Amino acid sequence: MKDSECVAFLQWALPQMRMRWPGFRKVRRQVCRRLGRRLKQLELPDLDAYRHVLETDPGEWSVVDAACCITISRFYRDRQIWDSLKAAVLPSLAAQAVDQGDGELRCLSIGCASGEEPYTLSMLWRLELSGRFPKLRLPIDALDMDPRMLDRARRAAYSYGSLKDLPESWREAAFEKAGAKFVLKDPFREDVHFERSDVRDGLPDHRYGLVLCRNLVFTYYDPPLQKQMLARLKQHMMPSGVLVIGGHESLPEDGIDLVPWRGAKGIFRRSPENTARHSLSNA
Repeated sequence: MKDSECVAFLQWALPQMRMRWPGFRKVRRQVCRRLGRRLKQLELPDLDAYRHVLETDPGEWSVVDAACCITISRFYRDRQIWDSLKAAVLPSLAAQAVDQGDGELRCLSIGCASGEEPYTLSMLWRLELSGRFPKLRLPIDALDMDPRMLDRARRAAYSYGSLKDLPESWREAAFEKAGAKFVLKDPFREDVHFERSDVRDGLPDHRYGLVLCRNLVFTYYDPPLQKQMLARLKQHMMPSGVLVIGGHESLPEDGIDLVPWRGAKGIFRRSPENTARHSLSNA
């Protein structure tokens, strides 16, 4: 299929799924390849014929929705964010949890793909910080809607390309070589819980000190859905919880009670003072 034909199809289809075309501009080829495979499965000549299928069979939209799940992931992606989490964010959240007498600091990874993000967080905690907070656990809920990605995450076996951004000492401490793969050791998996979930339908019934929501909601969803999702995320965050988004993403205006973490790009902390002020202004 021609790129122009796929672009025209996506510009028609995405708004009907509450998604935005600008978010898909650079990654559209991944979606177009999947759509091409679907055309072959249905023995359709082109996307115009597929559009007719969608107009007559609403159930087919779930296939298009799945085709629009972008799976670009690697360990320690966006180094500056992980460096900030290691140097300041996680130590501060952990110290606060300990001061409050909590036994755990629960974290959430949204759109975890094949597990690189939550496992990076697990490594950061165990290799860099857990010794300072020996009585504090860091359970991580990792969500994705693609069962194939979750199967890969649970196997935790990766090619070197996925690990190339990791600090060398982390690779040596956390992985075992198995043929051409690097397999994550059990201690780094035990507090990571994977769950198939579409975050548009809801979130786990927990309150989180740290929420990683990078390169998904605030890239691919349309502005009204972004606002709805941000409100839902804040409902599941601790009063002084931290939200991490992608380095090139920005929050909708409803993020007034989230303030940048000391200038760190993409990291925001809930401000109880701003929350109260915002509530009063809307009273």
